[in-house]
Amino acid sequence: MFSEAAQSAAALRLQLERNADTLARLGADLRAVSPRAVVTCARGSSDHAATFAKYLIETRAGVLTSSAAPSIASVYGAQQDMRGCLFLAISQSGRSPDLVAATEAARAAGAIIVALVNEEDAPLATAADHAIPLCAGAEESVPATKSFIAALGAIVHLVAEWTRDVELREALVETPAALERAWALDWSAGVAPLEKANHLYVIARGPGLAIAQEAALKCKEVCALHAEGFSSAEVRHGPQALLRAGIPALLFIQDDEARPGIEALARELVERGVEVIVAGAHVPGAIELPTLAAHPLVQPLLEIQSFYGLADALARARGCDPDRPPHLRKVTETR
Repeated sequence: MFSEAAQSAAALRLQLERNADTLARLGADLRAVSPRAVVTCARGSSDHAATFAKYLIETRAGVLTSSAAPSIASVYGAQQDMRGCLFLAISQSGRSPDLVAATEAARAAGAIIVALVNEEDAPLATAADHAIPLCAGAEESVPATKSFIAALGAIVHLVAEWTRDVELREALVETPAALERAWALDWSAGVAPLEKANHLYVIARGPGLAIAQEAALKCKEVCALHAEGFSSAEVRHGPQALLRAGIPALLFIQDDEARPGIEALARELVERGVEVIVAGAHVPGAIELPTLAAHPLVQPLLEIQSFYGLADALARARGCDPDRPPHLRKVTETR
């Protein structure tokens, strides 16, 4: 896991080179077609990437985006009208039967299919109108790392081309070098407060919610630490009742419109006696993890890159093998 996470910058650099022409054409096609909605389809870490896609597409392209339940096609066999919709499937392996079935059903229902997939000969790529390679290379460790960051990078690239956002495109070009710097940051301050914890809240908002979900999953599968990812708004609707001394909170913050609200929540939690770990802001009384300044849609990539180093160190501190989580396989074939 550690060595593969370290390869994220190289994977994104290769992806940007390989996909430049393909995504420029796809962006032009999407502007011409003007999809009435976007439907995402994914599982696990890839579904967290789909959360990221929702925020980028809705805020930048202004198109309603929602997550599909693959079982609608794979289990219930229901038919849907997807004419005029973009169906965005995301997968590292591209081999899970339910994702393939949902994608084939969406194509039969009239959707335009775009698949972000790491294994380019996978059934999911074959089922797509446009297969976009993630270029992460072999990923032997069960927990996804570089393929997740590669998926986020592909989503940024797609949206930048679709919306002709020159600033975002230029920020993405700088991201591989920034990922290398983010990987070198020292997040070891997060190990001690989490080494003996039984529960953890991981909190973010907007595009950062995707990495809160991803970090919570990694804590579960790699560190044997029960963790839940929440929006900083949603956590106020009941879940914060559990936040108290003994249950730490990890907050990811990007420098956009959501920042003031998350910072305010962090200060409230500190005042309440919660042990707060924060990435992306200065909060008195909190444990602060170092981050890099970047475009707010790139910051989540950099923060999750740094987190992967923390997750590996935390797993080992808790006596876990980060490469071989119990009861899990690399390819999960849900139906």
